[in-house]
Amino acid sequence: MFGKRSSQTPSAGSTDLKERPVPKPAPVQPATSREPAAPPSVRPTQSSVSAPAASEGAGNNRSAKRDDAFYQRKSQVFAALIDTIDLSQLAGMEADAAREEIRDIVNDIIAIKNYAMTIAEQEDLLSDICNDVLGYGPLEPLLARDEIADIMVNGARQTFIEVAGKVHEAGIRFRDNQQLLNICQRIVSQVGRRVDETSPICDARLPDGSRVNVIAPPLSIDGPALTIRKFKKDKLTLDQLVNYGTITPDGAEILQIIGRVRCNIVVSGGTGSGKTTLLNCLTRYIDLDERIITCEDSAELQLQQPHVVRLETRPPNIEGEGEITMRDLVKNCLRMRPERIIVGEVRGPEVFDLLQAMNTGHDGSMGTIHANSPRECLNRMESMIAMGGYSLPSRTVKEIICGSVDVIVQAARLRDGSRRITHITEVVGMEGDVIITQDLFVYDIVGEDAAGRLIGRHRSTGVGRPHFWDRARYYGEDRRLAAALDRSNLQSEQEGY
Repeated sequence: MFGKRSSQTPSAGSTDLKERPVPKPAPVQPATSREPAAPPSVRPTQSSVSAPAASEGAGNNRSAKRDDAFYQRKSQVFAALIDTIDLSQLAGMEADAAREEIRDIVNDIIAIKNYAMTIAEQEDLLSDICNDVLGYGPLEPLLARDEIADIMVNGARQTFIEVAGKVHEAGIRFRDNQQLLNICQRIVSQVGRRVDETSPICDARLPDGSRVNVIAPPLSIDGPALTIRKFKKDKLTLDQLVNYGTITPDGAEILQIIGRVRCNIVVSGGTGSGKTTLLNCLTRYIDLDERIITCEDSAELQLQQPHVVRLETRPPNIEGEGEITMRDLVKNCLRMRPERIIVGEVRGPEVFDLLQAMNTGHDGSMGTIHANSPRECLNRMESMIAMGGYSLPSRTVKEIICGSVDVIVQAARLRDGSRRITHITEVVGMEGDVIITQDLFVYDIVGEDAAGRLIGRHRSTGVGRPHFWDRARYYGEDRRLAAALDRSNLQSEQEGY
């Protein structure tokens, strides 16, 4: 479409170039020569595509060599590129073909301007500009790294990442806050949302399901704040969680049985503790012939079953109308003949509708709640019901919770960055005005090694027949459940518990 550049000026009817032709390139000077000043004719221009930024990943061994001169040179090359190409034609090309065309033109521009660059610097610049035009700019190399769990951008000059439970500063930066805001707008526009001064808060998602939150000025004082909760390309399973020490093999088998026999499950945990990951793992054991409806603020769950309906909330439009809340979705999905209802995250009064669904024939429903312990999870459910304006007696609310929730699985991120399932707790019943719970598994911290990593053990509490035993027998899982409990109880006894 663009073709190779030549020394001849295109004809008047040519549509290959936007404004000016690119002359025949001159040879690139050796890396030891001094870089000449940029020609006065090359000035940064305003465009719908933001100006370039650094896109090296954290830990890149060349990041220390990048200075202001590198970024200034890249800004000049980018401006010349935007003056040269036809963005409308570029948008109609396949991504790989468009990337090759951009690389060809950038190589020509570098040669014309006689920039002194090493091959490594030139490759860095080419990659960065391609990412700026076709992708998410400096974020691209971070998004490609599967070991990164979170990306936190605090304005144009500061970016942090979480790796292995620890937060580190990443070696990337944006040209300015406007470029960062352009990238944020590019992300949220893919799911039909917007972020600007009139609507400065937005939740969205990337094509791979990664969760995105943007808060822009004037609410964010130092520039746009972008937070991305990344999802691994290879979905985690309970077997992998066992390998990571998150749960024991017997504990994982009990979780499989809990998911298989359609217990109503609430996954509780703090921010970043792995609630959504654990919920994804539990959904793998749902039968393939069940109709599942998911309700989420931002679609993150990735179920493998064939009969899944995914619902997502909608924020209000620019006139403040048209909002669809989580409660609206939960109410509507009750009319869609669901067999299981899965709520990605329960934050407010919709908990009452979910509990009602759990207690009216939709066994096996699941949801997540922010709480630091199973007991606190129950208290938060009571509080959220009260937030909805229901004038129900406290005992009635507790009876609804007790009759709806079967198992609470507590996840936690420990201070060394590791994630553990700390409790598998079942809700047994009421005793007076108190909800009675029973722990099947707990995680005890017993020490710390020389590297600062916490040492702990999962132990069984010795329960031989859990409260959901009859349900397990109904589904033919009672023998497997008894064997897993016996093994875990025996191991705990041998370890001195």
